[in-house]
Amino acid sequence: MNTANNTQQWKALQLKARHQVYTLLSGQNLSKLHGEGYDFSQLREYQVGDDIRKINWTITAKMGKPYIKELHANRELSVVVCALMDGSLYFGSGNTKQKKLTEVATLLGYAAQQNSNLFTGLCYTQEACSSTPPTKQLYHIEQFSRSLFEAPLLHTTLDCSAALQDLFKRIHKPSLLFVLGDFLEEVDLSLLAQRHEVIAIIIRDREEEMPKKLAEVTLSSPKVAKKMETYFGQRSIEKYLTKLKENDKKLDEHFARYDIRSVKIFTTDETVSQLLRLFM
Repeated sequence: MNTANNTQQWKALQLKARHQVYTLLSGQNLSKLHGEGYDFSQLREYQVGDDIRKINWTITAKMGKPYIKELHANRELSVVVCALMDGSLYFGSGNTKQKKLTEVATLLGYAAQQNSNLFTGLCYTQEACSSTPPTKQLYHIEQFSRSLFEAPLLHTTLDCSAALQDLFKRIHKPSLLFVLGDFLEEVDLSLLAQRHEVIAIIIRDREEEMPKKLAEVTLSSPKVAKKMETYFGQRSIEKYLTKLKENDKKLDEHFARYDIRSVKIFTTDETVSQLLRLFM
């Protein structure tokens, strides 16, 4: 794909995501969370039954009688989008899984900005982790989107466990954390779920779950530069689907155990309609 065509496709994706957020997601609550910070509201005299831990001792000393400081919840939400990316996303014609992941991440970024929440984007690849600062600026969201769209993934393999450990160390404030990937291998989100509200977004191509008979074929690995001559018939499909179902069953059990919401989005799905399922 040439650079000009690549840029044109990314801009089309960006415009689509912005339109969907401003017309279809407007007013949707992104989370059950309402922020972890508190802002000062008012000082008032202590009343019987008030929590003595709220007493402001400086004002109390000056006024000669106890005063308490009332606070109200700060509703600003920290929204973090983490993309786990390697050659596994390089599947199908037109690299549609990587494009769909980019669309989802971009839409979530715009939604966070529309709701006046702080957005942080992180992209983990084999080579490095790139990230935005916590931001409400469209510039940072769009740069993050472009980095996902253009990331070179073919013949790369991500150490997912190391990436998630690094993510835990980076995100200190309790956040609404979206983890994006195809989840075709075991992923442990339990540590993150203890601190954050975690939502897993599974990006798949339908042919990964409904493979076709290919007979004699040369298979190329998208994660390592290897090829294999094989016969991919009904028995091969059955073995593959058995392993996939085992993987997804473990995923579902893991998500249920740690109260992690999840949604699966196929490359042919309408993204917004699938994301709206999370808010129902």
